[in-house]
Amino acid sequence: MSKTSQPRRFDYLSWPKAEEAVKRDGSTLVWPFGACEQHGPHLPLATDNLFAEKILTKVLDRLPKDFPIWMLPSQPLGFSPEHSAFPGTFSLSAQLLLNLVMEVGQQASSLGFRRLLFFNAHGGQIGLLQAAARQLKVNCPSMAVLPCFLWSGVEPLKELLPRQEREAGLHAGLGETSLMLSLAPELVGPERPMDGEHLSSEAVATPPSGWSLEGAAPWAWLTEDLSESGVIGDSRASTSSLGEELEKALVEHWLSLLISLMESKWPPVEQLKG
Repeated sequence: MSKTSQPRRFDYLSWPKAEEAVKRDGSTLVWPFGACEQHGPHLPLATDNLFAEKILTKVLDRLPKDFPIWMLPSQPLGFSPEHSAFPGTFSLSAQLLLNLVMEVGQQASSLGFRRLLFFNAHGGQIGLLQAAARQLKVNCPSMAVLPCFLWSGVEPLKELLPRQEREAGLHAGLGETSLMLSLAPELVGPERPMDGEHLSSEAVATPPSGWSLEGAAPWAWLTEDLSESGVIGDSRASTSSLGEELEKALVEHWLSLLISLMESKWPPVEQLKG
């Protein structure tokens, strides 16, 4: 596949180029979502935003240059109330983020985009962005809306990360620390904490058996319920080599999905006009 000579940034286009871009069949806009929130004593506040930007850029750079797809500047502040007890966290209210998505999304539809994809790397706002996407679809039936989460559906993670980390290593654990060691090692501190449900039940406020942080029967948790360090997981075995494997798995997964999307005629124009 040929690489683009320029970044696929929509905001780098002139207005005539932007007008031309959105008129192309299957014009697609991707909006990265991150957060500014604590990620333990060893990872930067911008961890989620950095992941969304860097992985998406690597994916877009590998797409055929004739694909009509561009990215917006990332949304670096998100919905992060679970981390508000830790210094450095900024959290938008749910309503503010919903309003932001609706306003930008409606303008994207008015410009003529056929698809708007949210490329979100912050787990704490998955549900909120899904609700925003559904409401946006009601308001803008002529545009397909796809709310995606960076780590969802990536099959190789089952081999790369142990089950405990996949299910309970939700924040600044093995996966996120290793990925940061691959993408931006200069931003990773020397500590390798283990905290959260990985500790004994006496050390953290865990719910009764059968209930979980995420899954079939979740509970609304705050980070301070589980962790003194801000970490929910075990970062001790983190390595840059594992991070490189995670990076490759993420890029290949989303590259495959975006190629499938861009090569399709979905959703048909007739359906969008209906």
